Amino acid sequence: MTDDAPAAPRRRGRPSRKAASEGPDARTRILEAARTEFAERGYDKTSIRGIAKAAGVDAALVHHYFGTKDEVFAAAIEVTFEPALVIPTVLGGPSEGLGERLARFFLSVWEDPGTRTPLLAILRSAVTHEAAANVLRDFVLRRLLERIAAELDVPDPTFRAELAASHMLGIAMLRYVVRAEPLASADPEEIVAMVAPTLQRYLGEG
Repeated sequence: MTDDAPAAPRRRGRPSRKAASEGPDARTRILEAARTEFAERGYDKTSIRGIAKAAGVDAALVHHYFGTKDEVFAAAIEVTFEPALVIPTVLGGPSEGLGERLARFFLSVWEDPGTRTPLLAILRSAVTHEAAANVLRDFVLRRLLERIAAELDVPDPTFRAELAASHMLGIAMLRYVVRAEPLASADPEEIVAMVAPTLQRYLGEG
């Protein structure tokens, strides 16, 4: 083989050796860029090429780590906590305080900029795209609220979980997406005090 021999073509969708050697740092940059792009542009206006550009990598590397746009979206919106770690905290303590603990936890996630960004991506995209709606259903209902409700001695736990989710997601939409006043500027503890009794009624016994 001479020096003038053409290089073997790269497979489509696979990163170069140099790109692949960038390892976890590149993957982390892609996820951070994807969260920002989806949160600011929504699902439809976000592209793999745009995510790659924002992360400073080749688009092939995004495909290599995450595959399709749906898959990179699902990975990007994973928030920085595990529901399995949250559920004992929410369920711990007297049953009559469940609504307050759940409301405070929910608002604490939204008030944290690090977790608010992927959640904004979900809300802004779920209205117009089924992939985002699927992620929202999986995270809010199956991974969190249904698991909490299933631990309670109440009838119709799934229905109750959906009612609680509808109430909290409505608050999130108005406060963080639409930014309707005075809700957008209200103190989180004031919101907790107003919302907790309703959540208690949804998820409490009886």
